[in-house]
Amino acid sequence: MNKSTFIVSQMDCPSEEQMIRMKLESYEQIKYLDFDIPNRKLEVYHREGIEVIHSTISELKLGDKFIGSEEAEVPVRENETKQKNILWWVLGINFGFFLIEMITGWISSSMGLIADSLDMLADSIVYALSLFAVGGAVSRKKKVAKFSGYFQMLLATLGFIEVLRRFFMSSETPLFQWMIIISSLALAGNLISLWLINKAKSNEVHMQASAIFTSNDIIVNGGVILAGVLVYFLGSKWPDLIIGAIVFTFVMRGAIKILKLSR
Repeated sequence: MNKSTFIVSQMDCPSEEQMIRMKLESYEQIKYLDFDIPNRKLEVYHREGIEVIHSTISELKLGDKFIGSEEAEVPVRENETKQKNILWWVLGINFGFFLIEMITGWISSSMGLIADSLDMLADSIVYALSLFAVGGAVSRKKKVAKFSGYFQMLLATLGFIEVLRRFFMSSETPLFQWMIIISSLALAGNLISLWLINKAKSNEVHMQASAIFTSNDIIVNGGVILAGVLVYFLGSKWPDLIIGAIVFTFVMRGAIKILKLSR
């Protein structure tokens, strides 16, 4: 068995991981893929044909660089059932707060909450793709990714339009109380998710990627809380619109990455 190592400079979240997995899973000579997202490293355990594998990875244009190959044994896999159970909990928390933040965002006229809800939805989509698509056909995975990506892009576009409408037209100041309370609850939910992920003490890539995603969500939650505090002290809608526009940008970026999965 050979182990070939690649450095993929643009592999910084689970979206790129899924892109690579879906691109390579049809190759029978590949026995195992080991991702190290924080270090942008991919190790491919395979029997032969590294030239084809390298060429396929390069088609994604993620800044890949082939480091070298050596003989190695395929790593022993960790308890997948336990990991999937944790990911189901994380998926449930993310999707639940997507609904809560979307509803309260419209009630309180807060674009920050609405944008944060779509960020939660984006994470839910990535987790769902990982869970539901396991063992499925490549064509089915691509259809799911395509639908999810366009749906997320549509929501982000509508969000940008609403931000611009509120920017150029007179609109009410959002209810800062809702922004702070709901974002604090979402922050608590993400902290619980991060605790569950870290509790697994797993070195598997999808668990490491989930920890990175959840950590990013915590930062976004903090941004919405800060925007709510600024709305209170300044009596202005601008902090809410600014944080909303920033998060919508992240959501749109995520949608584009998901759409790449369907190619």
